[in-house]
Amino acid sequence: MSFIDSGLIHIGRIIKTLFLQWEFASKNALFQRIDARIKLIFLVSFIIIISLKNEIHTQIFITIFIFSLMLLSRLNPIVFYKKILILWFIFGFLIILPSAFNVITEGRVVLPILMLSKSYDVWIYHIPQIIGFTNKGIVIIVMFTLRIINSLSLSFLIVYTTPFHEIIKALKVFKIPDTILMIVILSYSYIFIFSKTVEEIYLAKKARTLIRNNDKESRQWIAGRVAYIFRKTQQRYEDIFKAMLSRGFANEIMLYNFKKINIYNYIIALLLFSLELYCCFI
Repeated sequence: MSFIDSGLIHIGRIIKTLFLQWEFASKNALFQRIDARIKLIFLVSFIIIISLKNEIHTQIFITIFIFSLMLLSRLNPIVFYKKILILWFIFGFLIILPSAFNVITEGRVVLPILMLSKSYDVWIYHIPQIIGFTNKGIVIIVMFTLRIINSLSLSFLIVYTTPFHEIIKALKVFKIPDTILMIVILSYSYIFIFSKTVEEIYLAKKARTLIRNNDKESRQWIAGRVAYIFRKTQQRYEDIFKAMLSRGFANEIMLYNFKKINIYNYIIALLLFSLELYCCFI
């Protein structure tokens, strides 16, 4: 498979993930039936609790709680946590790992990694003879890991169970500036426009090419098409914006058909925020 083919397959997976989000959000399950305004308040308040709590047992309870919500919302735990663990490993574990060594965090060495001939003093830093993981450093990694996983799990839970337009409506209710909402909406739409443009250009090239290009030639072709794709998509957005202005757009997002919060949402909201308070005191 050529370099461009594999890239298009990757783009197709991204688009498939977006469509799967709509499929998950349309299920008749626990979190899908909750109003988006309640879910956003729950997300912000629970993220604050996750960030402030320093007890491992509390973070473990929150992990179990979010996992239970995920199961009650009929989400696939394998797909759900696979993405979370990948993000945690790249943007969490690799960053916080050096803090577990006794070179950075003081404490008793419980897992030696390297033994030097003697200790060294470099400027204001002390390098001990035995370098390894300390008990305090491991606690820091565990705490940081639980915080990241809980924050990502909660965010993915809201995103996977809420249609995109409902999230925008909820943000509008909470007085998020229209400029930010427009950027989010257009960026979300740009994924589909950009993917379709790249696919059409590549298929047109492939239909006129008899010999398969190697990866080097493919990269050179992509580099030459970047500026063209940018101009094409920029022109597409300018045409869209002019069409919006011709139809009365005045730099303000107008949203209608807000659903009333029913008794089911009030009961679920009371239970969720009661569990949040419980997490604050355990």
